[in-house]
Amino acid sequence: MFGYLLIAVAVFALDQWTKVLAVRYLAQASVHLTGFLNLALIYNRGAAFGFLSNADGWQNAFFIAVAVAIVAGIISFLVRGGRRDRLTAIALMLILGGALGNLTDRVRLGEVVDFIDFHIGAWHWYTFNLADSAITIGALLLGVDAWRGRRGTTGRN
Repeated sequence: MFGYLLIAVAVFALDQWTKVLAVRYLAQASVHLTGFLNLALIYNRGAAFGFLSNADGWQNAFFIAVAVAIVAGIISFLVRGGRRDRLTAIALMLILGGALGNLTDRVRLGEVVDFIDFHIGAWHWYTFNLADSAITIGALLLGVDAWRGRRGTTGRN
């Protein structure tokens, strides 16, 4: 299972590198890539979907504590020798790398660097980053894994 840690390291490194590039090159203007995708620098004090982004500042400590708990939980699971199937391992490493990426921003900057602006016409999704993408994909994979496991126990395949 520890061999999968390279996935978390890669996610973390790629996330931090792209955030450095975003801060360097998107500070003055956003970049239009396609009819549905821009690169635009945003500093997010909240969480996913702008959750608590307008709070009075206490949310950074809260999100740091949540991220530390998630990272500790994943590491504890690995150390104790939790389930050793490939899908679970990949999902957890995606979540771990993403959580560490956003945690690093929160500790270093007090907020998270976001820069991927997906939109349909004038409707813009919340701006996000590679760490958010990795966390989302990891969570979806855990859901697939749970669904797959439940199907296996009911006798239906």
